[in-house]
Amino acid sequence: MRAFVFPGQGAQTIGMGRALAETWPAAKAVFDEVDEALGENLSALIWDGDADTLTLTRNAQPALMATSVAAMRALEAEGFAITDAAYVAGHSLGEYSALCAAGAISLADTARLLRIRGTAMQDAVPVGVGAMAAILGLDLAQVDEIAREAAGDEVCQAANDNDPAQVVISGHKAAVERAAALAKERGAKRALMLPVSAPFHCALMQPAATVMAEALAGVDIHEPAVPLVANVRAEPVLQPGAIRQLLVEQVTGAVRWRESVQLMAGQGVTEFWEIGAGKALSGMIKRIAPGAVTRAVGTPADIEALKG
Repeated sequence: MRAFVFPGQGAQTIGMGRALAETWPAAKAVFDEVDEALGENLSALIWDGDADTLTLTRNAQPALMATSVAAMRALEAEGFAITDAAYVAGHSLGEYSALCAAGAISLADTARLLRIRGTAMQDAVPVGVGAMAAILGLDLAQVDEIAREAAGDEVCQAANDNDPAQVVISGHKAAVERAAALAKERGAKRALMLPVSAPFHCALMQPAATVMAEALAGVDIHEPAVPLVANVRAEPVLQPGAIRQLLVEQVTGAVRWRESVQLMAGQGVTEFWEIGAGKALSGMIKRIAPGAVTRAVGTPADIEALKG
């Protein structure tokens, strides 16, 4: 059994998706439609632009989605189908890529939603007020306890439960720094402050959640062709109303990636295809489900290898 998984922020690189667009007209059409939906030449930034500009949240989110959906369209052109997967799932913004690939949200709407989401998340907290840190070598329960202790009267909480030994925390900068120091005292292998522009997936993102509730209310959402394993619940969902609500909750809620992969593996998934840029999810999946086969699907060579 197979699952298609879609990467989140941090996977972006200049040039991603260009070879897909040059090889498959269906992949090129994705970038053209995203450019049109946003009213700007995002594809020029993705392929020939400045890395710092691409990394801005408002650009990285639609850019990564476009690359993932282009890879899916290339797969479809070679005879693969979204229904070859038992589940789809995505890490944070990758959840939007998964829903678009599965036909739940149109490509144009997905691009516009991610531009709104990226801008709203960036604007929710002034630069320098929030922070995120990756805690390596402790599990979720240990990190939860540390975050609560470090928070005081500020916000500090687990934001991404990525794999058995990597939990990302998010919140006020001083609280996150206190938690990182405490994690080292408690035996963490490393506690790394992350180079992010805002504290994602924590209560400080509430202004962005409010913006997304309004934006999502105006968008048609259909039942996806295959179940989505949702970030905030780590369980399959098909109902459009539930999907809409979970996408709002996702802005302030934790990404329960470890549990999501465990659920899919427990349901019989043995093969995970990472659709789009990079291989970060594949590394996490190997640590969560050591027997699973992972495949990166982001270049013509990757797709050619699948045909063999």
